Amino acid sequence: MLNHISRKDFLKKTGTAITVASLGFPAIILPKRKEKLGVALVGLGNYSTNWLAPGLLKTEHCELKGIVTGSPEKIPVWQERYAIPDRNVYSYETMHEVADNDDIDIIYVVTPPGLHARDSIRGAEAGKHVWCEKPMAVTIEECEAIIAAANRNRVQLTIGYRMQHEPNTRTIIKHGQRLPFGAITEVRSAAGYRAGGLPEDDWRFSLEMGGGALYDMGVYPINAARYATSMEPVSVKGVQSTEREEMFREVDENTVFEMVFANGLVAKCETSMGRNINHIEVDCENGWYYLRPASSYSGVGGEVSDGTRLEPDPGHQQARQMNNDALAIKENRPPIVTGEEGLRDIHIVKAVMESSGKGGEIVNLSW
Repeated sequence: MLNHISRKDFLKKTGTAITVASLGFPAIILPKRKEKLGVALVGLGNYSTNWLAPGLLKTEHCELKGIVTGSPEKIPVWQERYAIPDRNVYSYETMHEVADNDDIDIIYVVTPPGLHARDSIRGAEAGKHVWCEKPMAVTIEECEAIIAAANRNRVQLTIGYRMQHEPNTRTIIKHGQRLPFGAITEVRSAAGYRAGGLPEDDWRFSLEMGGGALYDMGVYPINAARYATSMEPVSVKGVQSTEREEMFREVDENTVFEMVFANGLVAKCETSMGRNINHIEVDCENGWYYLRPASSYSGVGGEVSDGTRLEPDPGHQQARQMNNDALAIKENRPPIVTGEEGLRDIHIVKAVMESSGKGGEIVNLSW
């Protein structure tokens, strides 16, 4: 069972100032020279079990060295499978003791979003670099607290947006920067799946834990629209809805929203836990391009109007992401995805929620 405290109590207990740290990249504390940096996975759910841990077996610059879990029954399985010694096994209550463990250089937070701030700040305060899964946190204040803790302790913080490491997505990002087909005229982005078979107490149905379509999947179309245009939105409007009320009692099952940029460009976005949707489509003055699927763990591919095929890359997405992030630490340079990137997406999530609460009114963003 997860050790649960409310976000309000957590922020009070940490005593962390809720202020945005400077956007400059600080000099980080570099680990002792190692061929591979040691990673401790915090939270041993499906994503850690089936994707991150196997991915760490494929990485050149990092390796799995420790675990943090609230489920004692999982410990022997992980120890046997990954040769993790007793000294590198922690509970959430003893996680701070990782400060004294030179085997571990990085903590990768894979707990529910409502606990990301708690665990990321504990890792930073222990002097370890922090990789935090998306969404970064549930509130803007929590995101700011994580950034402040990383800067204060001179550790690197990165958010687990694996798509920004994926080769075809990198092509979409470059097109947004270079505009090879002229100005972008419209963006359509969507991510969703049909949830089923989850227990009633699953975190995805809890608003406090960061459940619902917009938190769980909405950061994909939000982030995609931002990196596809190389711009930040100035306003949003959206509507959240629920069809299966017996499952989605306090969170959204579907959210449809628009992001408007300073030049008038509109990104039409959708996210859902009620149906399968998965694409990024970009129309330009002199052409178009798309990825379908755009956020799957494999098979991401698409086409460009000039006939170029964006063939799916066979590499392991999570391994590539962790390799890149570990190399950034070793070379003391900014990661591909900074904490500020995660913070901006939560600003947008909260604005969409505000808009929906006002019947779909336009909500302006200020950066």
